[in-house]
Amino acid sequence: MTPYDQLPDEAFWRPAVANKSMFDLNDIWDPKFNISPEHKVVTYGSCFSQHLGRHLSDRAFTWLITEPPPRGLSESNAHLFNYNVFSCRTGNIYTTSLLKQWVDWALGKVELPDEIWREGERCYDPFRPRIEPEGFISEEELILSRNQTITSFKAAINQADYFIFTMGLTETWANRKFGYEYPMCPGTAAGEFNKDEHVYSNQRTSQIIQALESAIDLMRQVNKKLKFILTVSPVPITATNSGNHVLVANMDSKSTLRAVAGQLSANRPYIDYFPGYELVNSPPFRGAFYGPNQRNVSSAGVNFVMDVFHHCLEKKYGPNEKSPDNKTSPADDTMDEICEEELLGAFEGKK
Repeated sequence: MTPYDQLPDEAFWRPAVANKSMFDLNDIWDPKFNISPEHKVVTYGSCFSQHLGRHLSDRAFTWLITEPPPRGLSESNAHLFNYNVFSCRTGNIYTTSLLKQWVDWALGKVELPDEIWREGERCYDPFRPRIEPEGFISEEELILSRNQTITSFKAAINQADYFIFTMGLTETWANRKFGYEYPMCPGTAAGEFNKDEHVYSNQRTSQIIQALESAIDLMRQVNKKLKFILTVSPVPITATNSGNHVLVANMDSKSTLRAVAGQLSANRPYIDYFPGYELVNSPPFRGAFYGPNQRNVSSAGVNFVMDVFHHCLEKKYGPNEKSPDNKTSPADDTMDEICEEELLGAFEGKK
């Protein structure tokens, strides 16, 4: 008799994976929390996270928006100006250290930097470089907008029951003198790169864990009921400054983030991990959910991931009675991702 003799089928590759259609691999998550429609859920993180809130809302869950669009703004224009993309207008938060930075600002732990980028007569926010497609008309407008988002991010922390955070990158750019981090290398989405002012880092496991643990601890100090669901984006990186081949750099980055998510969810009862990354990137799916560029996840892939999310919740905790009769996600997610990192593709072949 060995410990393996009594294990269920899902513990073995052949019955759990090899002998199944990929569309039958829908029981791979054992959710810690019974998320109900009454619970307020906020979503932040990298590009793939942008799909989560809309799909939760479609299933009659409460996707908490603390920075809604101005009245009368069309849905397409609201999306263009980064409303209803995340729970407020933070733009993509690619790294755990960027999340920590936003939490520090929201809770008054760190003073906001006064850096502003200018291009002609327009102003750009270094920490939300694509939040206004054509930039702000003045520094005053930019500062008012940034302060509103800080206030809205704090409201999200205070009001939410669940905080879903999608990790995307390990490579970062920071201000050498003051230490604060940018979501993009200056000079790519906006601004101007200066090798004396801007420093690159490829964060390792200990740094990533420390930043994420600190951010979560700070948020739970002001909202003790707050629980977290971590995911890892299956979207590969666009470019790397690591010196490695981009394929190797991508695997290094995603593996590191996946290890962090697994460690924290295993050690803390108020943190769970949802395997969206595995549902797109694992061998059984044969890359079927990626677009022709082998990077963007198709609508079918997004729908499959979210169908598994809801299936696992319903299997463990029962059906969501408020969910619409159609139990599948929308057939076409028409809103494109707003992904600043894709702008790095414009630098291909310039060497």
